Amino acid sequence: MRAMARKPLTKPRKHASQDRSRATVDALIEATARILVREGFDKASTNRIAEAAGVSVGSLYQYFPSKESLVVAVIARHQEELMQIARDALAEVASLPIPKAVRRLVAVAIEAHRVDPKLHRVLAEQLPRTGRLENIDVFNREFYTLFKRYLDAHRDELRNLDLDMAAYVCVTSIEALTHNAVLHRSEMLSEEVAGRLVDEATHLIVKYLQ
Repeated sequence: MRAMARKPLTKPRKHASQDRSRATVDALIEATARILVREGFDKASTNRIAEAAGVSVGSLYQYFPSKESLVVAVIARHQEELMQIARDALAEVASLPIPKAVRRLVAVAIEAHRVDPKLHRVLAEQLPRTGRLENIDVFNREFYTLFKRYLDAHRDELRNLDLDMAAYVCVTSIEALTHNAVLHRSEMLSEEVAGRLVDEATHLIVKYLQ
């Protein structure tokens, strides 16, 4: 009977608290992201990552038990960056009427996915491997909660809707449109086409809401 393959460790060994430690962790995460984009997961190794980060492999293993744990850290950082963009955008549109707010949110979602589409593609491929699909769920839940709060404040502009359902439909539509553009239709993110994508997605969501 064959032994089962051991599941890779994906949790960091310890959290960096001092400035120097945080700088080391930052360098390792950034190096992992660069190597993933340039060479892919299979060619990445803890030795290559440590070398690219300018630290020893021993230092790497003080913080991360495997390359999978480094990929998880890259995913977490990427998701937090996207979530901060979403938070800022929702704060920015809080007082805007629905057509203007939706247009801005769609535009911001597309802009965010255009920042580093190659990294986004690589991380989307690696999520199932790391077993950290909950990272996406956390992101979507927060976006959903914030968007529902916006809709609740603008009830007088909406048709008769279940806000839970409406928030789910809108958030899922925006995420699916931008995510799939990155993964499968990169031409949709080009300067020439992105504006039209914003127009069409805005029309879709505003017509649904009103």
